Amino acid sequence: MLRAVMLRRGLLLWVSRVGGLLVLLCCSLSLLYVMRCSPPYSNDPPLSHILPHAGSNHPNLGGTRPETGAGAAGVGGAGPAHSGGPPSAHSYQVLLQEREEQHRLHISSLKKQIAQLKEALQERSQQLKGVQESLKRANGGPAEGQEGGAASQGGGVGEAHGAKSQPADLQEFLKAQLSKAEVTSGIRLPSEYAVVPFESFTLQRVYQLEMGLTRHPEEKPVRKDKREELGEVLETALHSLNTPSSEQDRRSAAENAQASKVYTPSDFIEGITRTEKDKGTLYELTFRGESSNEFRRLVLFRPFGPLLKVTNERVDTTNVLINIIVPLSRRTDKFKQFMHNFREVCVRQDGRVHLTVVYFGKEQMSEVQSTLENTSREANFKNYTLMQLDEEFSRGRGLDIGARAWKGGNVLLFFCDVDIYFTADFLNTCRLNAQAGKKVFYPVLFSQYNPSVIYGSPDRVPAVEQQLVIKKDTGFWRDFGFGMTCQYRSDFLNIGGFDIDIKGWGGEDVHLYRKYLHSNLLVVRAPSRGLFHLWHEKQCADELPPDQYRMCMQSKAMNEASHGQLGMLFFRHEIEAHLRKQKLQQNSNAKKT
Repeated sequence: MLRAVMLRRGLLLWVSRVGGLLVLLCCSLSLLYVMRCSPPYSNDPPLSHILPHAGSNHPNLGGTRPETGAGAAGVGGAGPAHSGGPPSAHSYQVLLQEREEQHRLHISSLKKQIAQLKEALQERSQQLKGVQESLKRANGGPAEGQEGGAASQGGGVGEAHGAKSQPADLQEFLKAQLSKAEVTSGIRLPSEYAVVPFESFTLQRVYQLEMGLTRHPEEKPVRKDKREELGEVLETALHSLNTPSSEQDRRSAAENAQASKVYTPSDFIEGITRTEKDKGTLYELTFRGESSNEFRRLVLFRPFGPLLKVTNERVDTTNVLINIIVPLSRRTDKFKQFMHNFREVCVRQDGRVHLTVVYFGKEQMSEVQSTLENTSREANFKNYTLMQLDEEFSRGRGLDIGARAWKGGNVLLFFCDVDIYFTADFLNTCRLNAQAGKKVFYPVLFSQYNPSVIYGSPDRVPAVEQQLVIKKDTGFWRDFGFGMTCQYRSDFLNIGGFDIDIKGWGGEDVHLYRKYLHSNLLVVRAPSRGLFHLWHEKQCADELPPDQYRMCMQSKAMNEASHGQLGMLFFRHEIEAHLRKQKLQQNSNAKKT
């Protein structure tokens, strides 16, 4: 009995000791767990201050939900996060779950937006393709060497009206604007006053006719809006040249090999543009091609909406001969000056020119013939024709006879006067802006003022080449003159030629110009920076009819000097009297002192 009691007590003592050890071990493990797993106390801000609350609009995490509902409960519930104590692991888990859910929602929203944008882009591409097909059908399909299409900058094609339009409406609008404008063909015009002239431009300058009272012949620096407009057009043209279409890819391998040139702004030569206020703006840009006689010309049209590319063609002028026809009567000194320019430009630089001189009368005929023979011998030039008419001078008749005398097939004619100076660039412009059966070119030349007035006295006048500067005080655009023109012989004959009944000075050029305006040919009228009218004293004959005499005198007055220079000449006596008074007053004051 005693032994049983002692055994029971010993067992209880052992159990109590083992239990104590177990409790001590559990306490040690708990303390170790707390020391290892609890965040250390430091001066750094708690994570709950670094990570935003669930539902906040943190810019880096993209949260959009307000601090209400489940988003707020994850952090603002009963717990130590808001009681100033250390945050619990449960708070972190809830917070991260909220962030992950918001990221999933944000990614889902972005995927939906991407899908919508792809769908909209596909819709716009279909609209653009429909517009291209409509334009091709409207123009009878693209010509050889051309490509039709549309290109827009800064806006979708479907927004041509300022709002989202239906594809059919857009196509009808673009087709109507393009068909009404003078882009691919000319329209009948009642008179020369109905012509919308072109502006010509380069990378740095814009040459324009509508200058107002200031009569500035060029615009430099170019206005910001005009600069941005032409910059956009140039960028679109370069993109078109350097990105061949599928039609070009299907051409022959030889032609594709020629299209390997990468075009840059330095290849741009010049362009012309004009705006028909109820239809749109037309742009024609010319670039240098693969060789010196090859060019690329792009026609772009902006119908008060997307910018349309009308044509993209390669123009080879290697075999384009120009027959320069000059009617002449006496004035042998001017003819010698003309032949000096002709030798330098046409013979030595260009080499694709024929000269036809129609001389009226017998006086000084031998001098003209001698000048031509000397040029032929010195420059090895044989492409000239001298015709002599024993009758009264008539510019229109001389040009008409010279044009009809050509027997070498259809040739490009340049009607010229003996007091005209032109450059090799102008000859290329002449070739590029005239097209048989389609276009005639009526350049606006820069008319020189009296050099003696410009430079103060005859002794200060420089050489002719140094006088050819396009400035307000050196000359003006002769926008009322239509005598210098480039047109093919076939068009000249089909239109009926000059009115040979007009005698003497003036009138015949306007008559021919009006006939072209009444036809279906496109009349290109633009300032030409390579065509100059050299000043000479103008004589108005007494036998001219009153209307022709009045035109001659008006031309004589405008040909002398600018408005300001004429005013200084007119008030010269008052200016000199003022200077004398000033000098007397200064002398009087000097004597008093």
